[in-house]
Amino acid sequence: MTTTFAAELDVMRATAREATGVVMAVYATDFTVDYKGKDDPVTRADREANTLICARLAAAFPEHGILAEESAPADDAERATISAKPRLFFVDPVDGTREFTEKNGQFCIMIGLATDDGAVAGVVAVPVENKLFFGTVDGGSFVEPLDGSGPAQPLAIAPEASRVRAVVSRSHPSPKTRAVLDKIGVTETIPCGSVGLKAARVLESRAELYVHPSRGASLWDACAPDALIRGAGGVMTAISGLPFDYRGPLSIENGLIATSKGLLPKVLAALNG
Repeated sequence: MTTTFAAELDVMRATAREATGVVMAVYATDFTVDYKGKDDPVTRADREANTLICARLAAAFPEHGILAEESAPADDAERATISAKPRLFFVDPVDGTREFTEKNGQFCIMIGLATDDGAVAGVVAVPVENKLFFGTVDGGSFVEPLDGSGPAQPLAIAPEASRVRAVVSRSHPSPKTRAVLDKIGVTETIPCGSVGLKAARVLESRAELYVHPSRGASLWDACAPDALIRGAGGVMTAISGLPFDYRGPLSIENGLIATSKGLLPKVLAALNG
């Protein structure tokens, strides 16, 4: 794989593997659960993985900015200073903390890289499934065993699909999502935790659509999946159909879409209707 971001991707892959060890060590214990706010759990795994990932990225690329969930900027001024760096890492140390606390395996570790061109590289590690998704927009997307036991396989999202299966939230079912799916004619849904895991289902062609037409996601949820979906030939956008602004506010106010190029216009029509 030839890519402009090979150096960053190598470090991202190695760091995700190292962070997996930290996360799974906590997963094997009777850990405690804290709350950052209402319905917003956090554990020692989130904090320790966040610290490790940020340390590794900063040591390898001191000139890059880092925006991570468990060490988020204190205010807009700090966020703007970090966001002004030419290349930005976005880190979600445990995407799907609720699923982590329930020990159902539906969580992942995500590291994304963005530039002025948007998300350009991403890594999503799914420990319980022993999968590491990685890639770049210009070099393609791949999946390999997280434990290194086998070769990487390329991923491709077909531009058109004969059927549409949608991955939906396992813990936060949404009537708004259901209404959109009904307009498109989706009859098969796949409940799943974590934004990254939902994107992985689309990457592996186990689903053709992930649409989340409401608040709740942040840029560190979007960056790695965005790069991977696009690297595999698909599209990931804000609900408006526009690209994400990785220089802007961290919160994604209106939701996101991950799907094929052929299905996106139908999804947008259903949303606008």
